Amino acid sequence: MKLIIMGAPGAGKGTQSAKISEKWNIPAVSTGDMLRAAVKEGTPMGVTAKSYMDAGQLVPDEVVIGIIKDYLSSDQCSNGFILDGFPRSIPQAEALDAMGVKMDAVLSIEVPDEKIVERMSGRRICSGCGASYHVLYNPPKATDVCDACGASLYIRDDDAAETVLKRLNTYHGTTEPLKDFYAAKGLLICVEGREKVEDTTAAVMQALSQFEA
Repeated sequence: MKLIIMGAPGAGKGTQSAKISEKWNIPAVSTGDMLRAAVKEGTPMGVTAKSYMDAGQLVPDEVVIGIIKDYLSSDQCSNGFILDGFPRSIPQAEALDAMGVKMDAVLSIEVPDEKIVERMSGRRICSGCGASYHVLYNPPKATDVCDACGASLYIRDDDAAETVLKRLNTYHGTTEPLKDFYAAKGLLICVEGREKVEDTTAAVMQALSQFEA
């Protein structure tokens, strides 16, 4: 199965991607992970990508597509793959088509903006051991203090409400139009993101059951 998984930041793409990867035994290809690896290794594309990331800008399509193309042609993708975080725009989707990559389905996890903001802005990280909490779903016993090591908790810059809203605006303006692009090709499958991860997983597996051997 060759699958694209899409959804707003915080919709649970990474979590569901891992579940699908395990069930179908295909790699989940996160563009973010590949970009970070290229930056860490200091490859020419990684150096270029870093200059844009440091400036808070999107990495240009040609850099992202070059990294993706190399990966998809590797042996580990011979039985299929899940693309998480790519394509992010219509031009990237067209570039994927131009590469001759034929997708089986595009799965969109649908979560309302207000739920996304609640999920992400409620996250807290321990400054000591890195443990993760949520003010609603997994609160620490004492406010802003880690249960495990007693260090203070903080909000990641990415999780601040104003940052989340900015990222959502980018998603709606740039990435969400892909739903119409892939619906026109008969590839779009929409699944409602539920409160409980396992409920979302059940809905995802039901939606993708047509691809089971």
